[in-house]
Amino acid sequence: MPKSVLVTGANSGIGLATVLELAAAGYDVVGTVRSPAKAGVVQSAAAERGVVLRTVQMDVDDDQSCREVLGGLGDLWAVVNNAGYAQSGAVEDVTDEQARAQLETNVVAPMRIARLVLPGMRERGDGRIVNVSSVAGRMSTPLMGWYCASKHALEAVTDALRMEVEADGVRVVLVEPGMFGTDIWSAAKEGGFPEPSSARYAAAYARAEAVSNRGADKLPDPVWVARTIRVALANPVPLARYVVGADAVGGILAETLAPTVLSDYVKAVSSGLRSLPVKIPFVG
Repeated sequence: MPKSVLVTGANSGIGLATVLELAAAGYDVVGTVRSPAKAGVVQSAAAERGVVLRTVQMDVDDDQSCREVLGGLGDLWAVVNNAGYAQSGAVEDVTDEQARAQLETNVVAPMRIARLVLPGMRERGDGRIVNVSSVAGRMSTPLMGWYCASKHALEAVTDALRMEVEADGVRVVLVEPGMFGTDIWSAAKEGGFPEPSSARYAAAYARAEAVSNRGADKLPDPVWVARTIRVALANPVPLARYVVGADAVGGILAETLAPTVLSDYVKAVSSGLRSLPVKIPFVG
């Protein structure tokens, strides 16, 4: 009997790569989507890959939707909390409503789902919860403050949950990807930056959008994150954290070793909020 795994946010990016990877590895995979059209995207991708998986329509932000869907699936061996999005904008430009929505999806929803599946896992004495965080959970960057806050919070509550349920046979894992070619960045771009409260923010937003447009197709394939999730599920004693991507490893290392004043300055320059003290001549 194959082990059943629920993956949230299955219709694109890391979620889609993960349901395909796990189905190919022999798991009984259930992917959550928010519409029949998105379910069709997943099933088409599964047919092209030659694997079989199930989809269910569920809104991770809605408690009743989660209860109804999870109640109908029976005992799940594992859950991969992948659904999430990036709220962009300077802290003072993001409204309370936008901030609450970001925290609801990226922090409260994964813990709601964990709370709903834990009784079955505890009774069985075996289970796995994988929370897809980000390198943003370990380091903050300007213009992405609320997204970073949500991932910092997800990491903190996941650490607590890991210690709380380990004695019951449930392993809790964080996966921390760097930047990969997923819809989370295009979704942030399509949502747009909020109305800038200063000319400096307006210029930084324009620069960020231009950089995103130029570099989106050069990002690594999210299949590498999916394969990491597969490893975390297959390992009898998984690591507490899996960092994925050279930029994530390098960023965390730099954040740990570099003086804060230096890392703050580099991040501010790279985001367009500050300028270098001297212009570097272009040679070409």
